[in-house]
Amino acid sequence: MKDARESERVVPLRKASYMAVVRNSVGTRMFRNFYAKVNGKDTDIMRDGDLSCAFFVSSVLSMFDLVKSVHGTVAGTIRDLEKSGWKEARTARAGDVIVWEPMLDERGERHSHIGFALGNGLAVSNASASGVPVRHSMTFGLRNGRPKRRITAMYRAQKL
Repeated sequence: MKDARESERVVPLRKASYMAVVRNSVGTRMFRNFYAKVNGKDTDIMRDGDLSCAFFVSSVLSMFDLVKSVHGTVAGTIRDLEKSGWKEARTARAGDVIVWEPMLDERGERHSHIGFALGNGLAVSNASASGVPVRHSMTFGLRNGRPKRRITAMYRAQKL
């Protein structure tokens, strides 16, 4: 007996599915940990979600074959975006990848940040405080009338 869907013509909707995964990622704990050998020792290089933004973004992009591999750093993710045909954009559209300026963390380490544009001034990125992706303003709100965190680049996929 045939499955009812076998006779149907099913055409995947890549952009709609991609955006659903981005929106539905909010709150997931699945990007908190990624292990590597560091000086011979097994180490969670994501620090239980503290440094998971690039791992989150590149994992979602990898699911849709929009980058070559998963990355643990913003710089590695950006290099892969560029090699995979993503182009810089001047204004954000839903699905674009956003890169924010580096900031100092509580350890005094400087880190860039990366996430996804949702549209209407909103974004999804990993929050180091909670260790999970959260929905937020693209500028993380305002401080003294200026964005709390400046956007340094936006990338758009030609394949979407």
